[in-house]
This record gives sequence, structure tokens and C-alpha cells, in this order.
Amino acid sequence: MTLKYNNVYINCTSTVTGPYEGNGPLGNYFDKSFSDLYFGEKNWEDAESKLIKEALEILYEKTGATKFDIDLFISGDLSNQLAASNYAYAGEEAPLIGIYAACASSTLGLALAANSLERKEIEKVVCTVCSHNNAAEKQFRYPVEYGGPKPKTTTFTATGGVAALVSGKKEGIRLESATIGKVINSNISDVYHMGAVMAPAAADTIYRHLQDTGRSVNYYDLILTGDLGIYGKEILKEYMEKEYGITLQNYEDTGVMLFNLQKQPVYAGASGPVCAPLVTYGYIFSEMKKKKLKRVLLVATGALMNPSRVNEKESIPAIAHAVSLEVLA
Repeated sequence: MTLKYNNVYINCTSTVTGPYEGNGPLGNYFDKSFSDLYFGEKNWEDAESKLIKEALEILYEKTGATKFDIDLFISGDLSNQLAASNYAYAGEEAPLIGIYAACASSTLGLALAANSLERKEIEKVVCTVCSHNNAAEKQFRYPVEYGGPKPKTTTFTATGGVAALVSGKKEGIRLESATIGKVINSNISDVYHMGAVMAPAAADTIYRHLQDTGRSVNYYDLILTGDLGIYGKEILKEYMEKEYGITLQNYEDTGVMLFNLQKQPVYAGASGPVCAPLVTYGYIFSEMKKKKLKRVLLVATGALMNPSRVNEKESIPAIAHAVSLEVLA
């Protein structure tokens, strides 16, 4: 299902990262990077919540807005019961919708914001997502302190938090449309190969977006997937060719872009809810503001498992949500 919008704009964004992201190839595009993974907090979970708080503070500084100017907050993360978002917003007295689409939460949040804004039910929405490498490893696999070995197909959860102010004010980047994804289960149970798990979902969403809009891949200067990594990226390209006869030429994956895969110990690349928006709000929006890129299709991808299902050796379903982003004329 693809929804089109006439007056929805991402007015301003903020980005906060951990040390790996700050020292990566896109480090200069982020608003703030911490030099360690605790951020002055006592545990990984508190550190993850702080990422949202920091992103909100920077967004308020950039825009001059306060929490009282925002009609609705939408937030997502990887932690059980959305604990990172809920603890971050506790005490804020802000109307909050918590969402979970795993690493596809960023584009789902933007789509939900756009739907409400297009109906003119509200005027300003702030969308946030975050993830923390050590918190995610502790929850989904094994605490990093255990030093467990991982296969090369593993993706490395990005540490960061982002915030985006979305409104009907004609300023920033236009959010032209959104395609809501379907849950795709390819009967893969390997928790260390998220690229293979999510690639078919990304392919389905891209194909349906092009069908719904009557566009070809060449309509976009860049098609950007969320966090497939180096192996999932190649699987997606092959899948699109074989299943739909579509060659992805103007295509890249944010999981490949966020880190230096030759110099940083990040396996197959980045993952996590914050992966796609860190790259997009930082580097991609910078290129769009320079008009080097005018139309970008952002397809965030998410694996919809939980620890119990993984321990039961169940296959992992996935989903991808897309948003079409355009430079203002």
C-alpha cells in the first residue's frame, strides 16, 4: 500500500552517535558523537535512552522549539517493550506513540506522522529512533563481555539516536509518499545473517512501490536500503533481477555506508533502527540540500524476531517500509 502526501516536510533533523559511527566515514555529518558507549550512564539501557534525549535537545536547539510546541511524538527502538523510548520520554509529559518495526521503525514513524499531518489533525510531529550495540547484543544474542565469536555475515548494531521534526511547513525535505510493507517470511532462522532475512522484504516493498506509483528505478537518483550489509545488499540485487526483472543500478545500503568495513571490526556492516536515518539525516540530506540528489527512496528493513522465537529455532519474518524523499523545487 502506497500513500501519497501533498504537504508533508521533514523540516529539521538531529543525529547523535557512539564512537564507531563518529570515527566512521560519515562522522563529520553527525551533530554529536560520544567517545565511549556509556555516555556517563551506569548501564547500556540507560545509555540507549540518553541517545533519544540528546537528539531531542539538539533538535530543539536547532529549531527553537520546545516539547510544548510538538503535538505528537513517535518513537521506536529495539529493546523489549520499547524500554529505551519509554524511559527517555518518561517525565516529558509528551503524547507518545511507541512503534516497533525493528530496524524499519524510522520509516514507519515517518509514514505515521505524514498520515496524521496530511489529514491536518495535528501540526507538528517529532519522530525518534535509537539503538545501542551493547544493549542489542545483550538482549538478542550474548553480552559482548562474553567475547563470543560471530560469522562474517553478522551485522553490527549501530549506536545512535535521531530526531526529525515533521510538519506541513514547506521547508527542508519533502516526504512525497510512503509504502507500507508486508511481513515476509523466507524460512531463514540464522540470527547471524539478517541481510538474507530482510532482503526479500526489501525487494517486495521496492517492487510494490514502483508498481503503485508507475515509476521505474531510474525515477530515483538513489534507492537506499536500511541495513542489509554487504551480503544482504548483493542478495537483494540478485533477488530483484530474478524475481522482478529489475536491475538496481542507482542503489546503496546504509549498513555498508555507515562504517569503514575494511578498517573497523564491524563484520558485514551496520544494522539497527538508527542505521538508515543516521546515514540519511546526515550524509544523504546534506547531498540533497546541495541538490546533488533530488529524489531518494529510503527503504528501512527490519527483522521481526524476539529472543524467545530465536531460541526456539523459529524462522525469522521481516518487513520493509519505504518513504519517497524529494528536494523542494
